[in-house]
Amino acid sequence: MIEVEIVGVRIELPSNQPLVLLKEMHGERHVPIWIGTPEASAIALAQQGVVPPRPMTHDLLVDVVESLGHSVVSVNIVAVEDNIFYGQLQFENGTTVSSRASDALAVALRAKCRIWCADSVMDEAGVRITEHDEGEDTEPGPTVDEERELRRFREFLDDVEPEDFDG
Repeated sequence: MIEVEIVGVRIELPSNQPLVLLKEMHGERHVPIWIGTPEASAIALAQQGVVPPRPMTHDLLVDVVESLGHSVVSVNIVAVEDNIFYGQLQFENGTTVSSRASDALAVALRAKCRIWCADSVMDEAGVRITEHDEGEDTEPGPTVDEERELRRFREFLDDVEPEDFDG
């Protein structure tokens, strides 16, 4: 398994289909996952730190799990078949529960847990987003890295099509 992070959510044009982009923590590959609008909203709100006045579905799930004395310790993206990504919630007692990848990612943000991607998924769906700006600042720093990552993501989305990920 490869640890990944959520880079962000974006609407892919011209289809207006939302997608979430995952990136290897210690590598350069990215995994784009096309998702539904409600899940895209749930992920984006959690990334922005927005706390709704009433719990959304993913908030409720995490609240129920925690009120029962358990916790989600990780989320795993375990398979991809026909461009459908399969997720899994991993609990502290070793129990796993199957999930849509988008729901698992929304839960991960709320549970503040690690996200893992199966090597086979990364090998099949992972893409390298190349650097196009030659004069770009290479000094490390969260602000520069985040801006660079978003720019690469936008450039990637300008050219990517769902068919690019067909096996």
